[in-house]
Amino acid sequence: MKVKKLIIPVAGYGTRFLPATKAQPKEMLPIVDKPIVQYVVEDAVKSGIETIILVTGSGKRAVEDHFGYNYELQDFLRKAGKEEMRKEIKKIADMANFIYIRQKGPYGNGTPVLCCKHLIGDEPFAVMWGDEFFYTSRKPQLKQLMDVYEKYGDPVLTGYEVSKEDTNKYGIIDGIEVEKDVVQVKTIVEKPGPKKAPSLLASLGGFVLTPDIFKELENTKIGKGGELWLVDAIFRLSKKRPIYAKKIDGTYYDTGSKLGYLRANIELALKRPDLKKEFRKYLKNLKI
Repeated sequence: MKVKKLIIPVAGYGTRFLPATKAQPKEMLPIVDKPIVQYVVEDAVKSGIETIILVTGSGKRAVEDHFGYNYELQDFLRKAGKEEMRKEIKKIADMANFIYIRQKGPYGNGTPVLCCKHLIGDEPFAVMWGDEFFYTSRKPQLKQLMDVYEKYGDPVLTGYEVSKEDTNKYGIIDGIEVEKDVVQVKTIVEKPGPKKAPSLLASLGGFVLTPDIFKELENTKIGKGGELWLVDAIFRLSKKRPIYAKKIDGTYYDTGSKLGYLRANIELALKRPDLKKEFRKYLKNLKI
């Protein structure tokens, strides 16, 4: 079966960006002039996803409003003679079928996935986080994962090559390469550091999963921090079927961190035809 549905958990508090996220979702913080979560949705739609399930929580209404039609704004733009801008706003809502549900259950990134069980049924599906994305001029991140799933028929994780120094920041994949840039996962070693890292392939956000993950989530014990973790359920599933990782070709932006957020704004602004010339000039002349 083709992967047509994507789950994006957006119920977190965004504590790393307080006080900015006290009254607005971190997923709605802008990268240049688009919220972070829109980059995630655009990657998914380009990959062939038709239905986006956003798992929300208290204070996340802005996410729902962003992907709505907002007829009042469209009417204002039309009357103001800003038709191109109106079309751009309308296109956001037209990208996919959007479903919103509230998170129920313990904290952790496994809970929002489990909350969507009744919407997924027996289909394969994707999961992406709302505060990180890849920029690639070729194939979108999720499409790269979906291609591997369609070949092997088993769950696929996002892999990304990092430096030796960064192996103390991520879970590092230990596995066997079955073809170029595709690894069958044996285990994931959490933040091992340069001396103990089994490879330089980090496990990042972005998954294609099969519906049997729901049973594993239901039987997974509450883990670190009193939270239900998706990776714990994936470990359980890996005892029963193969799990693969695809090394992603692209630039990774972790906008959930302040440094990653600033980096994404600067680098993507420098890629914009309408901004790059003047912005580059400004950066060159900056004296601090």
